[in-house]
Amino acid sequence: MLLEYHIQLKQWTSWVSPYTCLAIDTGRHRILIDTGAGSLGPDTGHIVHTLASAGIVPAEIDSVFITHAHADHVGGNTGIGGVPVFPNARFYVGRDEWAFWMSTPDLRALHAEEFVKQMLIATAQRKLGAIEGNVELVDDEQEFLHGIRALAAPGHTPGHMALVLSSNGSQLLCLADTVLHPLHIEMPEWYASVDFDPEQTISTRHRLLAIATNEKALVHAYHFPFPALGYIALKGERRQWQPAQPL
Repeated sequence: MLLEYHIQLKQWTSWVSPYTCLAIDTGRHRILIDTGAGSLGPDTGHIVHTLASAGIVPAEIDSVFITHAHADHVGGNTGIGGVPVFPNARFYVGRDEWAFWMSTPDLRALHAEEFVKQMLIATAQRKLGAIEGNVELVDDEQEFLHGIRALAAPGHTPGHMALVLSSNGSQLLCLADTVLHPLHIEMPEWYASVDFDPEQTISTRHRLLAIATNEKALVHAYHFPFPALGYIALKGERRQWQPAQPL
């Protein structure tokens, strides 16, 4: 199975993950799902340029949904000097996610090195704190904008959320970090060191993958190869990722 994904463990020393934020134009709203990693790494922080290539300037974004507060999803909330990148946006964050990171986060259960844990806490509190005056907390199954519904997807983080977008009888299911690699579609029991609660991650994964399969929904998975859009189909007794054609 690993060879199908061009993975040879003896040579596979690292994995370069895409960070694909999703921009949505409903005609009434211009919405961004997550803001990317900002200055987290040397190859991140290009969201303004990427939006510009699609004809969008940050001031036109009026709504931003934060699926969870990991650094690679909130890093683009602010730019140099802590200046907000999306000055006219209302930010939507899961209530449980906000409560976890903005209190005293306990990451002892996380199977990651201590410096990673401290980076996650510091970045989350800094990037969430910068938007605190423009935040609306959302709950499971809440339709916070017309046709856009939040869906609790805990495990990766305590308040991690997915999204369901509905339009003209079709659905787009944004899985965020419910899955981190196409392998997780076929092997949902495999989890990552950054999954806060592995058992809950696996349970959430099974639930959302079943929804995607049964409803034949178009799926967006943040860390999958660009454009990170596709479908989940059954292959024998297992599910498999079927990428959409590149844009």
